[in-house]
Amino acid sequence: MFLENTVNHNEQFGWIEVVCGSMFSGKTEELIRRMKRAQFAKQRVEIFKPTIDKRYHDEMVVSHDANQIRSTPVDSAEQIRLMTSEVDVVGIDEAQFFDDEIVNVCNDLANRGIRVIVAGLDMDFMGKPFGPMPALMATAEYVTKVHAVCTRTGNLAHYSHRMTANKDLVVLGETDIYEPLSRAAYFKAMQLRKNETNSETPEIKN
Repeated sequence: MFLENTVNHNEQFGWIEVVCGSMFSGKTEELIRRMKRAQFAKQRVEIFKPTIDKRYHDEMVVSHDANQIRSTPVDSAEQIRLMTSEVDVVGIDEAQFFDDEIVNVCNDLANRGIRVIVAGLDMDFMGKPFGPMPALMATAEYVTKVHAVCTRTGNLAHYSHRMTANKDLVVLGETDIYEPLSRAAYFKAMQLRKNETNSETPEIKN
């Protein structure tokens, strides 16, 4: 659990918090909660998200249960650096869609005394570390891993299973394309897909 009262106000450096997990695990909801608490405390906040994410709204960061907060869409991590000259807290949603420069940006902001809250998928649909998220988690002072509920077993889920055959790394979608699965359910789903793929491969006869 993150303890916000462990703050030494004599220290001029900020810190990085990462909220990660699968789809439908509440990452964005937790980001919004922390940002709204900062707003309530009359801290100066800025929230950013990649322009590619337009699932719910062009300018709002919106969670799956429709909780929202105004944000600034940006094309690159470098833009965040240029737009945070007088802020206390910076929030960044869907950080996995940024390039590796987002790690340097977050560290630079923290070194300037800014609290940086980052939310993103820690694994892609293949179960592999997603983009800059591993490096962000390694350099952050606080990492919170949240879980969804597996749609097949009811156990905790931390895999984002893509239910379509599209193999592109970035495919935006909701419950029509993705489902959260536990380790066991994800393993079974991948084995089933592998078997189906092998069965569809035509046999080569000599």
